[in-house]
Amino acid sequence: MDKNTFFEKYNARTHVYGRVGLIIGLILMMGFPFAMGMVLHAMPDMKAFWKGFLQVAVVYIPSCAVEFLIYTPMMGSGGSYLAFITGNLINMKIPCMMNAKEITKAEAGTPESEIVATLSIAASAMTTTAVIAVGVLLLIPLQPVLSNPILAPAFDNVVPALFGALAYQYFRKGIKIVAIPLVVMCAMFVAVPSLIGSVGFMIIPSGAMAIGIGYVLWKRERKKENE
Repeated sequence: MDKNTFFEKYNARTHVYGRVGLIIGLILMMGFPFAMGMVLHAMPDMKAFWKGFLQVAVVYIPSCAVEFLIYTPMMGSGGSYLAFITGNLINMKIPCMMNAKEITKAEAGTPESEIVATLSIAASAMTTTAVIAVGVLLLIPLQPVLSNPILAPAFDNVVPALFGALAYQYFRKGIKIVAIPLVVMCAMFVAVPSLIGSVGFMIIPSGAMAIGIGYVLWKRERKKENE
């Protein structure tokens, strides 16, 4: 009872700090470009701006809504505020959070799981910021190495290698659920390469397939138990 009471108070404070942080972040991210435009007398044509904004929004707003619905239950309140304000969920925050939960054996939906998610996402955000800062400082000295054509294939495949290694430990636990969505999605991406840029949308059909297959397997197991 004491733990639940404390966790409710913790969540209430988290929502207050999270909303304040999101508002400040939105003001800074949206206000800075316009402030610089006004100071430097280089404001864009607003008609062209809104036209371009709407073209991008049509693609990204549905993707953002999908990510919010899928990832928020996984990350909890604290982790969600941190992740959505710092960004890079798919590449950094989600893999770090899932790995932390795996290590700590935190069960989904528990206060422990939410605390672990918040701490791991915060650690990921700080680490990413530190690495970017070091990268900016060393960008010019390392330019000959980074632009070396011999290393170009390695840099081009960093993200696939990262996701392949992280995905395997989860795929092997439910290969029956993963097999069909994985094959179907790979076939679609090979047949229509342009879909690679619409990962947010493709989560919906692949997730629906996985959920459907999981439900069918669960029903079969329940039927066998009853028999």
